[in-house]
Amino acid sequence: MPDTSAPATTAERPKLRALIVEDSEFDALILVNHLRQGGWKVESKRVADAGAFERELRSGGWDLVLCDHFMPGFSAPQALEIYQQSGRDMPFIIVSGGIEEGVAIEAMKSGAHDFMTKGSPGRLVPAVQRELREAAVRAARRQAETALRESELRYRSVWENSTDAVLLMDLEGVIRFGNPAVKVIFGWDAPEVCGHTLDFLQAAEAPPGTWKTAAEAEDRRVFETRARRSDGSEVEVEIGFTRMRMGTQQWLVAFIRDITERRRHEAEIRKGRQEFAAAREVQSRLFPKSAPRVPGFDIAGLSQAAEATGGDSFDYLPLPDGSWGVLVADVAGHGMGPALLMAETRFCLRMTARSASAPADILTQANRLLAEDLGGDRYVTVSLAAIHPGSRVLRHASAGHPATWILDATGRIKASLRRTGKPLGRQGPAAYTENPPVPLESGDTVLQLTDGIDEAMRSDGTLFTVERVLDLIRAHPGVPAAELAGRICQAARDFTRPEPQTDDFTVVLVRVL
Repeated sequence: MPDTSAPATTAERPKLRALIVEDSEFDALILVNHLRQGGWKVESKRVADAGAFERELRSGGWDLVLCDHFMPGFSAPQALEIYQQSGRDMPFIIVSGGIEEGVAIEAMKSGAHDFMTKGSPGRLVPAVQRELREAAVRAARRQAETALRESELRYRSVWENSTDAVLLMDLEGVIRFGNPAVKVIFGWDAPEVCGHTLDFLQAAEAPPGTWKTAAEAEDRRVFETRARRSDGSEVEVEIGFTRMRMGTQQWLVAFIRDITERRRHEAEIRKGRQEFAAAREVQSRLFPKSAPRVPGFDIAGLSQAAEATGGDSFDYLPLPDGSWGVLVADVAGHGMGPALLMAETRFCLRMTARSASAPADILTQANRLLAEDLGGDRYVTVSLAAIHPGSRVLRHASAGHPATWILDATGRIKASLRRTGKPLGRQGPAAYTENPPVPLESGDTVLQLTDGIDEAMRSDGTLFTVERVLDLIRAHPGVPAAELAGRICQAARDFTRPEPQTDDFTVVLVRVL
């Protein structure tokens, strides 16, 4: 088991072998860099499928598993099942772009030790330190149980060094031995609790014999409750009971853990849920109340939020040369921070569009305004199309966003407009370029969307893909843009059922009349 705290000097850097389950090499490198900054000498390997993950677990030698929540063809619940079947005991931490509270709690109940979002990297090092300590405690506990079976307290030092309080009782529930951690959790020295029954440590409101009844129940050997301390205060604890025989004597052993920290994490999860709700409220105000009425064009946009708040947005910008800017944007991460960042991005784009008409100039100036605030840790992808009603020419620039597609009246792909620069905030001041202008004709359809739609995934790992979106457009040539946008989002949602929607669906359509 590796050291769990950061060393004082480079020479003292402890080794940490991290197995990273992640389909993005870039995201894996970010995790490794954070671990190195936390003070470890990191050896890592990235895997992205079940077979490779299972082989690495069998090989042994890993101290830590960091796992993305959703990957093409593989997911954290599947990785957790393989991990549990392997019999290994090391921290298994889910690190995801976004995860809903209920899903996160269910994962921890299933055996994951912690979870965090990629947008909150500051939690990674303390979480790993804590879980490495917890893994060491679990190893010590197993060693203690083995020692007790072999000899009456032969390895007493293991018990004494445990961070859990350990009580050894006779079958009447009278405490005969307590380790030093009793003092840490309850405030009494171990000898002070010896000779008492378990009722001595119960909270005042608990009926007499509650703990002993739980210890004797065949279907409930671990439970959470409140215990009293020597100063009259109470503490939240988790108690696990087991029976063991030493010589001719049968004993009841209680392992008692202070779960105050766990409760704090649960409170953070509840707080996070409240932040998600607030973030969704902020984001809902960023969407246009209605689409612009532009002669010769039918324009509509739609965004449907995932259960876990995302960072999608779309907007319509009146430009100085008479063009209309039509854009979609996606902020990395989830929660209040990305929602506020999207609000700032929307403001910068709108302010810039007052004096610039070229999409490349708008993105260049917006990036210059945002770069200092984003600092490289956060970024925004934007697809911006400028459509002039008179000339019917579309100009386009993209800050790291998925392609914008243009189909003609027959459904043939007329243009696929790709990225013309990195996401806003991912680089310092830089000049964006544009794709070649595209003349628009009657019957053409312009499609902009975020990756939540084309990356919507079934439980078997199958993706919805942009090809299905294009086929829907081809199948409904006369459907108004607003209705077609709704059909696209509904088709993506139906495709993934019964799995929950894990990312926002956002689509903007322009029909040329």
